Amino acid sequence: MNIALMSLLTLGTLISATEAPQPYGVVPSERQLQWHDLEFYGFIHFTTNTFTDKEWGYGDESPAVFNPTDFNADQIVGAARDAGLKGLVLTCKHHDGFCLWPSKFTDHSVAQSPWRDGKGDIVREISDACRKQGLKFGVYLSPWDRNQPTYGRPEYIDYYRNQLRELLTSYGPIFEIWFDGANGGDGYYGGAKEKRTIDASTYYGWDETRQMVRELQPGANIFGDVGDVRWVGNESGYAGDPCWATYTPHGKDGKKPAPGQTVYQEGEHGTRNGEFWMPAEVDVSIRPGWFYHAKEDKKVRTADNLMKIYFESVGRGANLILNLPPDRSGQINPIDLASLRELGRRLEATFGTDLAHGAKAEATNVRGNDEQYAAPRVNDGDRNSYWCTDDAQLTPELTLDLGKKTTFNVVSLREYLPLGLRVDDWALDQWDGAGWKEFAKGTGIGNRRLWRGDSVTTEKVRLRITKAAACPAIAEFALYTQAK
Repeated sequence: MNIALMSLLTLGTLISATEAPQPYGVVPSERQLQWHDLEFYGFIHFTTNTFTDKEWGYGDESPAVFNPTDFNADQIVGAARDAGLKGLVLTCKHHDGFCLWPSKFTDHSVAQSPWRDGKGDIVREISDACRKQGLKFGVYLSPWDRNQPTYGRPEYIDYYRNQLRELLTSYGPIFEIWFDGANGGDGYYGGAKEKRTIDASTYYGWDETRQMVRELQPGANIFGDVGDVRWVGNESGYAGDPCWATYTPHGKDGKKPAPGQTVYQEGEHGTRNGEFWMPAEVDVSIRPGWFYHAKEDKKVRTADNLMKIYFESVGRGANLILNLPPDRSGQINPIDLASLRELGRRLEATFGTDLAHGAKAEATNVRGNDEQYAAPRVNDGDRNSYWCTDDAQLTPELTLDLGKKTTFNVVSLREYLPLGLRVDDWALDQWDGAGWKEFAKGTGIGNRRLWRGDSVTTEKVRLRITKAAACPAIAEFALYTQAK
């Protein structure tokens, strides 16, 4: 066959290829897609509070109290990695204003502490350890500063942005920047010892600050009540059911939405057909508090509880950020380590083998009868391929023939996110030898939907889309057995 004819045939194949479906509603940006891929990462709360036994420092704490006896960034990051976490967000400055890096704009930092003779940099050591061990690195910079004399005045915004610039330009790629919603109140404020209040909707000039983040770290996702990622609305370790990745934030008292200035309870469920792609992040601590307190050593979450949290956060399409507070030595406490290691073992044992991989997949409809959108795309192990139907087919079915009786108690479903949230309701059936029997149903799929229940033993399992806003695009239909 000559080259010209080959070229014509190739061109004809391209022209006749089935057109992909149009996206439905708002869709995620590339940085948000990368954030969704992480699913599970951690928080590190560490500051003077660790040594004063407080949760919120007043701002008058002497830098001299910050003196971990055996700080080990590799141990902290390794504990997170072994538990299956994909990144860490460090509280570089909490509300007390103490900086874990030697900021040029304040003396209230590690540079004035006895740790490393004032020459240390916690942010540097944690960020370096993350990159060495393959984890993403993020930063938390509290907008509220109970130490800074200028807080509540216009000049504080320059101070805050200067510190943010230091963090975003000195420590490599940042995957997430955390803007807390706690704003204003009693504080030291350079010795004033008074209450200062601000209008959270206008004071910080968030539009300009977000633009600065975009310019300095275009790949960083901004966490906040308004940003790339929203607060789920609780610190108890669960997302709503369903938990939509789209969201329309509403400001309190009719004011403009801003961090700390939204009807945050709406974050648990999000908004079906919301104005923005703003998925939920579930923040929860492995201990009752966010900072280490020895009195809580017997209250560390067990692996059973952490697995429950995982299924009720990641399993509902949100991302999970689990707080791991170092103790006064500067390492993750052995009690916490034990829970983390068992969690990592269970996650690996549960999700390490997809029992549906390679099963025969058939669907009631395939878009354009094109192999590119065929049923086997749901169990090929590639989250970037997907089964899709013709536009008019909104309630299709897909069957996996496992070839033999197989027992499972976890099902994982995913939509192909670049095409938006298309599925409303779904159901799962097992073949009992004579007919189909429903064993699960739910609303919403999104980035990931995990069903966990009583063990099912069957040769065939069926997914039914019972309601959809647009032709479904399903990237994963996987089966697992939860480890004990």
